[in-house]
Amino acid sequence: MISGILESKAFNFIARLVLTSPFWTAGITKVVNWNGGIAEMTHFGLNPPAAYNAATAVTEIVGSLLVLFGPYCWLGAGWLGIFTILTIPIAHAFWTMPEPARTLESYTAIEHLAMVGGLALAAILRHRDTRR
Repeated sequence: MISGILESKAFNFIARLVLTSPFWTAGITKVVNWNGGIAEMTHFGLNPPAAYNAATAVTEIVGSLLVLFGPYCWLGAGWLGIFTILTIPIAHAFWTMPEPARTLESYTAIEHLAMVGGLALAAILRHRDTRR
């Protein structure tokens, strides 16, 4: 029974949908609430904020779509993985913060690293599926 679930294409897709949900929801939000996205980029000192908001939204949405559909899961996973690693020094620089923010942001950074691992596993599994 468990083997059947793990080999199911539907379960595979749902797992990738859940894995990418932080990205595509954030990307859609940046498009729908454009001014909020610009305010977020401004908060983190990214200039020009509109260009960073657009690039971030494209990365999050297109990267997610690549993980979800087609043979380029590896490209989307890599793109989102690099993006996720880059957010650590930009938005979660815990080493520059006083406590308790330091500890809380360090947990977020570790969660980001775990997400990169999940993306890598998604790419590996998708690659194996396409070779069958």
